[in-house]
This record gives sequence, C-alpha cells and structure tokens, in this order.
Amino acid sequence: RDVAAGLIPVICVATLGTTGTCAYDDIESLASICEEKSVWLHVDAAYAGGAFALEECSELRRGLERVDSLNFNLHKFMLVNFDCAAMWLRDANKVIDSFNVDRIYLKHKHEGQTQIPDFRHWQIPLGRRFRALKVWITFRNLGAEGLRAHIRKHISLAGQFEDLVKADERFELIAPRALGLVCFRAKGDNEIT
Repeated sequence: RDVAAGLIPVICVATLGTTGTCAYDDIESLASICEEKSVWLHVDAAYAGGAFALEECSELRRGLERVDSLNFNLHKFMLVNFDCAAMWLRDANKVIDSFNVDRIYLKHKHEGQTQIPDFRHWQIPLGRRFRALKVWITFRNLGAEGLRAHIRKHISLAGQFEDLVKADERFELIAPRALGLVCFRAKGDNEIT
C-alpha cells in the first residue's frame, strides 16, 4: 500500500520479546520481504534479547542472521543498571554514513589509524555517555555463565509463579508464560482486576 501511494518504505521494525507483552514477530518471513524490497530490518528485542545467550532459547534467534540491526536492553534481564542498551549492526558503515560529522574542529591525529569506532558518527549527538563501564563491570563480576544463571533463575521463578496462579482458583492465565513474564488476572469482571 505504501508503494502504491507513492511512498518509499525504508525500515521495518520487528519485535522479539517486547517489554510489555514479550511478543515475537516472525523474523524469517519479514526478512524475506525486506530483502526483496531492500528495506532495512531492525529487531527490537528489548526484554528477551538477554535470553539469546541461552542455548535452550535458541529458537528465539531464528532469522537473526538476516537482519540489519538488533538492539536489546541490558538493564532488563542482564543486571546492568538503567539505562543501557546493546546495539548490533550488520554494516555499521551505513549508520556512520548517515550521521557522519567531519568538521575541522573535530579532527584528531588518530583518525583512521585504529579499529576503534568513532562513536560520534553513530548518532545525532556528538558525545556519548559512558555506559560501557557498567556493562564491563557487570560482565567482569558475573561472567557469561553467571549472567546465564541469572536469566535461567528468572525464567524458573516465572514458572513457579505460573504454577501458583494455575493452582489458585481466584486467578487465571491470560497468555502463555514467556520467559520471565506471566500474564494473569483475577477471574470475574475487570473491576476486580
């Protein structure tokens, strides 16, 4: 419809484990359409992205090798203090080319001499907060296995809570449990809930 209306689709934002509902889009189907139409496919895995590190959640990663970008919030499932998101880009040069700011007063003697990205070219603001330090401290203290154990514990606790809800005749599940998210309500009218 956009093309028929003379518009040019440029981006599709899909979800893998949204924060509010832990909803999942079919990434493989969306990727096929986006590849055919040359549309950027971004995946917002705000909540569930941390679970990608678990082998038992590998089905969540299906189709990710075909996306252009992905982000998830480390402060939602991975013990990093608010606010911090991880961003992956298939080709960072496409972002750099969009936001590149090469003014004479921003030149420095190390330009082009290192593999370290110059992050001022990755966004509109020229400066960035130093969020990487809290990520490094968390990862350094807990390690990959410690973070995986934390995520597994939250999923397990959600399973225990789901069992409690099922066992209590006053409540009902309104959606299947997804990772650490259990959606339930009091039975009866909405006023009770």
